[in-house]
Amino acid sequence: MSVRDFYELQLIILAIVCCIGLFVDRQLSRASKSKETADDRLENGRQGGAAAAAALSRKYLLVYAIVMGADWLQGPYVYSLYREQYGFPERMVAVFFVTGFLSAGLAAPLVGVWADQHGRRRLCLAFCITYILACACITIPYTPILLLGRLMGGISTSILFSAFESWLISASTSAGVASSDLSTIMGRATLLNGLVATGAGVVSNQLVGFTSSFVSPFIASAALLALAWVVIRGTWTENYGSGGGQADSDVFQVKRLGQAWSIVRRDPLLLVLGLTQTCFEGSMYLFVFLWVPALQEHTMLASLPLGYIFSSFMISMMLGSLCYTGVTSIATRKASRGGDSSLTVHAKLSSLVCAVSAMALAASVAFRDERKRFFAFCLFEACVGIYYPVQGMLRGTLISNEHRATLSALFRIPLNVFVVVALMTGVSSARYAVLTASALVLSFSAIMTGLVIVRRSEEVAQAQNGNSHPLQ
Repeated sequence: MSVRDFYELQLIILAIVCCIGLFVDRQLSRASKSKETADDRLENGRQGGAAAAAALSRKYLLVYAIVMGADWLQGPYVYSLYREQYGFPERMVAVFFVTGFLSAGLAAPLVGVWADQHGRRRLCLAFCITYILACACITIPYTPILLLGRLMGGISTSILFSAFESWLISASTSAGVASSDLSTIMGRATLLNGLVATGAGVVSNQLVGFTSSFVSPFIASAALLALAWVVIRGTWTENYGSGGGQADSDVFQVKRLGQAWSIVRRDPLLLVLGLTQTCFEGSMYLFVFLWVPALQEHTMLASLPLGYIFSSFMISMMLGSLCYTGVTSIATRKASRGGDSSLTVHAKLSSLVCAVSAMALAASVAFRDERKRFFAFCLFEACVGIYYPVQGMLRGTLISNEHRATLSALFRIPLNVFVVVALMTGVSSARYAVLTASALVLSFSAIMTGLVIVRRSEEVAQAQNGNSHPLQ
């Protein structure tokens, strides 16, 4: 079997396994719902809550699918566009990536504050505009314009991974959506993200094949972002953090940032939560830069089918999200019989995901065979599928609504510093050192999560049952 046939076969096998998983998940979901009669729902006040959860799910997941589709269309060919089509040396490609992460790191605290202060919906609309500008800039092979595009892309990334989730959690609170329903929405979002990304990988591969240009996926991405702007404007309502919607002369929100930092500094739970975000997402972003040269290193093909490989990774992420929904569904039933609380389950999952991710990256360093390295990367992507809903639920539980977007964005500062420092090592020439370092920090994060968040989760759950928030 040729190497190209191998990747096509793995994509088909993963797709079949994922379809089976989706079918089983749907059957289990139907069985669970059938046990809850209409009388029970009315008695427990769940009829209205279920309807609100379904409405919120439709609103959020439609937008989420569009914006993530726009983001993933670019995924397989960012590196190749700079390196192969535009002919920049690898060191300059690293500079482009560093510019994006520096931009994201510098913008993160302000983006979070502005989302809480001026409205999460408004920032999501701004995201569509800034990301369209980034796509436009990347089509022009002129270094200053490309750097401007990375600058706009960094700002967009900060908004994407703070304002959208904050809008969802705040909207769910306002609508009276139960924590279990919010967990389901987040799990479905990650599953949908994998599905959209899989399709985006195939579409981007076909676009490049049809146009013979790595630019075409970025043009398609800009069109989707314009659609997202229209949908957000037409379907979402605004929500704010504390003091939101009021005039404020402090444009850069120095006082609010100081308050947010004080909250984090005083609470070990939030410090470890930020540590996990830095270690995991930092490793994930480095993986985005490293997976292409890591697989190309030992391949016999002149050009790898990057779109198909990317789609395989995304299906692996979907399988991870299916594991998440299955585990949380079982945990919810056990909790009613005295099992672990939702916070404890998610804390344990966070620790486990970091540990398995560390093993996957360590295995990719140990293996020199291209196919074994591919499977190690698929395992890492499966962990990504579990990580996002787990981290979102932990943030939703441990961070108060008043500062949610601010703190989520504040955590991105050390994340971007970590990535920038790693990128400046030369990355490709030192890829084994970078992957090894990522495995080590993920192992440390797994240990700290187990020692701090898991250990204190029961205490936090009791405090919440007593109507007090752990941040108060």
